[in-house]
Amino acid sequence: MDTLSGARPSLDAAGRALLFTDARTASSFAPTPVSDEELAAIWELAKWPPTAANTQPLRVVFVRTEEGKNRLIGHLNEGNRAKSASAPAVALLALDSEFHEHVPQVFPHNPGLKDVYEANADLRISNGTFSAALQVGYFVLAARATGLVAGPMTGFDKAAMDAEFFPDGRFKSLAVVNLGHPGENAWRDRLPRLSPSTTLRWA
Repeated sequence: MDTLSGARPSLDAAGRALLFTDARTASSFAPTPVSDEELAAIWELAKWPPTAANTQPLRVVFVRTEEGKNRLIGHLNEGNRAKSASAPAVALLALDSEFHEHVPQVFPHNPGLKDVYEANADLRISNGTFSAALQVGYFVLAARATGLVAGPMTGFDKAAMDAEFFPDGRFKSLAVVNLGHPGENAWRDRLPRLSPSTTLRWA
């Protein structure tokens, strides 16, 4: 039976609030541990959204040990270090610059796309970065959907982070996402959003 045909259901108000309207970027975290199973559950959701030619170029390093946190925190901007130090888990999200190696597996009706990307590194990195950035956004939504709060950040020394975690040069760090349950004073006041009259056009 084709379960995708016909009208699609929509999230109720509680679901929309969980993912969007009530969701906030956390700045501090409770000491409640985050399990490997909870982190794996995030990826089980985050792996499904669309990417160009289904290439799925995002890679994730879950950092939970004290040794791993020490390696990561030193490369963050000063104002971000306390946030990651308080988080029980931190996800380092990166682009696999050689994602095209998997094209025959993930895009089997056009395996020749692998050769196109192999021959054009600029196209490969441009398309891969766009798709990986989409995946970063969905990763945050997936964390919220599993009952965790997320604090995505890009304030870090990317070259130093890559040298620390990806010394072979294949992966390129894009974002750090702190994960856990909210601690004391976790939220700043909600900042304003631009109005539809500024952001929308109709054609």
